[in-house]
Amino acid sequence: MTYSSEKSLELLKLGSGFPGARFRDGQEEAIRHIVEGRGRLLVVQKTGWGKSFVYFIAARLLREGGNGPALLISPLLSLMRNQITAARRMGVRAATINSDNPDEWSDVEEKFGKNEIDILLISPERLANERFRTQVLARIAGQISLLVVDEAHCISDWGHDFRPHYRLLERIIRSLPPNLRLLATTATANNRVLADLATVLGPRLEVSRGDLNRSSLSLQTVSLPSQAERLAWLAEQLGTLQGHGIIYTLTVRDAEQVAGWLKSRGLVVEAYTGQTGPGREELEEALLHNRVKALVATTALGMGYDKPDLAFVIHYQSPGSVVAYYQQAGRAGRALDAAYGVLLSGEEETNITDWFITSAFPSRREVAAVLEALEKEPDGLSVPEIMARVNVSKGRIEKTMALLSLESPAPMAKQGHKWQLTAAKLSEGFWERAERLTALRRTEQEQMQAYVRLPFGEHMGFLVRALDGDPSSVTPPPLAPLPTSVDEALVREAVAYLCRDGLPFEPRKKWPDGGMPRYGVKGFIPQGQLAQPGRALSILGDAGWGGAVGRGRSLDLHFSDELVGACAKMIGEWNPQTFPTWVTCIPSLRHPDLVPDFARRLADLLGLPFHVVLTKTDHRPEQKSMANSTQQARNIDGSLAFCAQRLPRRGPLFLVDDLVDSRWTFTAAAWLLRSHGSGEVWPVALAQAGRD
Repeated sequence: MTYSSEKSLELLKLGSGFPGARFRDGQEEAIRHIVEGRGRLLVVQKTGWGKSFVYFIAARLLREGGNGPALLISPLLSLMRNQITAARRMGVRAATINSDNPDEWSDVEEKFGKNEIDILLISPERLANERFRTQVLARIAGQISLLVVDEAHCISDWGHDFRPHYRLLERIIRSLPPNLRLLATTATANNRVLADLATVLGPRLEVSRGDLNRSSLSLQTVSLPSQAERLAWLAEQLGTLQGHGIIYTLTVRDAEQVAGWLKSRGLVVEAYTGQTGPGREELEEALLHNRVKALVATTALGMGYDKPDLAFVIHYQSPGSVVAYYQQAGRAGRALDAAYGVLLSGEEETNITDWFITSAFPSRREVAAVLEALEKEPDGLSVPEIMARVNVSKGRIEKTMALLSLESPAPMAKQGHKWQLTAAKLSEGFWERAERLTALRRTEQEQMQAYVRLPFGEHMGFLVRALDGDPSSVTPPPLAPLPTSVDEALVREAVAYLCRDGLPFEPRKKWPDGGMPRYGVKGFIPQGQLAQPGRALSILGDAGWGGAVGRGRSLDLHFSDELVGACAKMIGEWNPQTFPTWVTCIPSLRHPDLVPDFARRLADLLGLPFHVVLTKTDHRPEQKSMANSTQQARNIDGSLAFCAQRLPRRGPLFLVDDLVDSRWTFTAAAWLLRSHGSGEVWPVALAQAGRD
């Protein structure tokens, strides 16, 4: 097909909205390569270079030449709204099928089947959907003129824990005609990733690789071990930093905590996480149009977000790899002469990244337990049914199913809502890959720890070398480093913030599937036997009171008077609507005096009587050893009993325990108390378990 340079430039101007727009180095060459059908092409260019213009302009030119539609596979469809808008300005009929628009799927599929769409954008998970493959894609597969693989590094080992369904592309690409136009794009690919992609995307893959240096970025690392120090630093610096940006955290809980603190200091920020729900688009627009100073985000706001004038990207903790950091920091300064990329390093980050590494693959024990459960049920099992049979968490079960179903051949397959074993056996290659990738993640973790220790001015060169780029073009940072000290008064205020209020938790309203046989209950819990909403003082091990609770539970075997006072203060601020008239507690055979001693002192401080009315009937494994909700419920079933001759009081009460995790202990205890005639039961815990 003949390529038109004039038409291509005209489309660039329309898509960008700038009449004076010009192609960047390598951009037009990539479009020409695709349109003229010169072979498969991998474009490795830094964020903001304009990779989306390459495939949208190529798609439009191919359509004008009478060719079929393009298919784009991307993990970032919900964040490509601005790119799709640019495509439509060029007259490209772009449509997407993703988890955010299920009401539009049938209409989009019908238009795609009628050849009324120029480029269809789908997620890699859509390729695992049999109905989509057989009823939609198969009908038009022979007419597709261009296959685009966005964020192509996910095909490599690096993308395994980001979007494992990219592994399906290897099989699909292997079956494609060798002359089909194929364009793969990514901002990040070191030599190892390039070798992986050449194996998958070949034959005769050409690579267009640009300069990795980001001369507009001033990179800096600041080691502040405690969360309070980093909160204080953020509050102080965000008040003086020019422009708008993103603050990245490793967990949902940290995003919400950091956003809450900065709001309390009068800063206009919002949390953005995978749990934000339908409000995500509104928050993206708020940052895009500078209505917020910053979004405090997890990786849910990642590679697909496009705001060229971001003035700063700050990390609250160090991410797990150079690849992830370069991707995220590279969001800043794309259309500015100077911007900040600051990494704050804290003491908890290694534990968090360790958890991500160790949880990336299921263990041999978990896989064996799931396979054994399925082997006993030829008709298959749903995930809830598997949870009742194996002591593995729901998330780990779902990860096991997802990863094993992507093996070739797969040892299990999904039929409706149930999973069934196939004739295939899981190969040892699965475990070899798991071990190789785990070792790789450890190396990446160590690399980021080395990055944190670098002096100012050496960070960009380190990143470029780590990604196998040429560091000779790296220039000194355009901005002076930000202060590394923190205001001690502000640190004290941050500590007070971390020790504030309490964390609400909702009561369970339904017994687990199959009920509680020893208690003889199942189904929904009657309203008059439910616990009330509860409060936890802290998150176990976190900044604030969480560390003191952890020491009291595991080292001192005694909770301090400061914790008693903090809990009483939390209750005073909470002020339940029917305020309790007495206090009791959850019993324990393992540490029989720990919680009763605390509850008695708390009752004294509240001016309420304390009574022991529950007993533990037998030793059970600790709840933390139970990996899913069903197992946790069965572990409690029958283990608590009412031990008093009669209730000492019938009014509402506080029910105290040191830790709340599954909420089944509070649920069963409240049911027992209400069944014996107590008033409303208000649960109080010193800490919630775990991190998100």
